[in-house]
Amino acid sequence: MYRIIVGTKDWSSWSLRAYLALSATGQPFDEVVIPLRQTDDDVTKNAIRRFSEAGRVPVLQIEDGRQTITVWDSLAICETLAERHPEAQLWPTNWAARAMARSYSAEMHSGFPDLRAQLSMDFARRLPSPALHQATEAQIARILASWTSALARYGSQDGFLFGNFSVADCMYAPVVSRFTTFDVPVSPAIKDYMARVWALPGMQAWLKGAQKEVEDGIA
Repeated sequence: MYRIIVGTKDWSSWSLRAYLALSATGQPFDEVVIPLRQTDDDVTKNAIRRFSEAGRVPVLQIEDGRQTITVWDSLAICETLAERHPEAQLWPTNWAARAMARSYSAEMHSGFPDLRAQLSMDFARRLPSPALHQATEAQIARILASWTSALARYGSQDGFLFGNFSVADCMYAPVVSRFTTFDVPVSPAIKDYMARVWALPGMQAWLKGAQKEVEDGIA
């Protein structure tokens, strides 16, 4: 029923978001990994355009009877999966929590450019932190404050940002990896939250793929 097209797992933060949402549904799926950062960028773009004219990963293909529906963009994929699989509770059932979770997800989708630039995703490695720009520090502070607020208001001691694992956690999972890679200082409560995200079966499966890419010299 499902096929997900992702980029190099060590680097592709947007792919990780959609992958985690799909994993959370419990549905079987096929996976295609397209190498990124090749010498000839057109090779990568052409490979992706076999699946989507948007020319970017991730892409979700849904086999529905005799037709194949193609969905692109991480947030659109997450929304589609949440709609098709309400049993997965990818959005909170409470409307107020759901509104906040959507706001968190949209803020991540469109924001934090300095964090992305300075602390790029390198999923399988541990690296020294660079000297952070003031804007990067401010964006890190914003994320940590958001996580703390959500966990205190909607989460629980052993939960995720809005209680059950949700699209909001999918959207911030690459940030968890960045903070882990560069050993960003966090509070004990945030460290515990990051550990719960890191332990997710989808994260661990992604880690194995990223580690193999590093071992094979692909990433």
